[in-house]
Amino acid sequence: MKKIKIERETKETDISLMLNLDGTGQANISTSIGFFDHMLDLFVFHGCFDLNLSCKGDLEIDAHHTVEDVGISLGQAFKKGLSENKGIVRYGNAFVPMDETLARAVVDISGRPYLVFDAEFKNPKVGSFDTELVKEFFQGFTNHAQIDLHLKILYGNNTHHQIEALFKATAVALRQAVQRDPKRKGPASTKGVL
Repeated sequence: MKKIKIERETKETDISLMLNLDGTGQANISTSIGFFDHMLDLFVFHGCFDLNLSCKGDLEIDAHHTVEDVGISLGQAFKKGLSENKGIVRYGNAFVPMDETLARAVVDISGRPYLVFDAEFKNPKVGSFDTELVKEFFQGFTNHAQIDLHLKILYGNNTHHQIEALFKATAVALRQAVQRDPKRKGPASTKGVL
């Protein structure tokens, strides 16, 4: 797998990122949204990816465009990073606890985008971060990575812990799914393509 560079500029955001799926968990992230940067740091660390990400968004309006567009750009990078890899495991799953919370993530790098998001947050904000944006991030990421991602909070009541567990579980599941399968020479599909 190679390092992937994505540049995405709209009237709402200006994003530059470099992703290495064969990384060691190194992150250099700046979106000017502290909680979101923290979640992305965790995602990179537990996925063992390397990510340099800079996003300048219209935060004077709110964080929606920044969070969604980062999800889109990161999804595009994952898709490009896996475009020529024919020997990946394809599937991954993880249960991740965070104190009283337990989250599950199951992923299929299928080429067919679909998100199941089964999580309700008790609090509408963590600090100044709108918790409804968590789904927006994962929707943008899933659509543009073209993966099937199922996320569920099994239990827990601390909103910060719930969101953190979702990001970590997704990272661990993706780390499994993008690994090379030494027994497989071609795509992990009976169709011959993903």
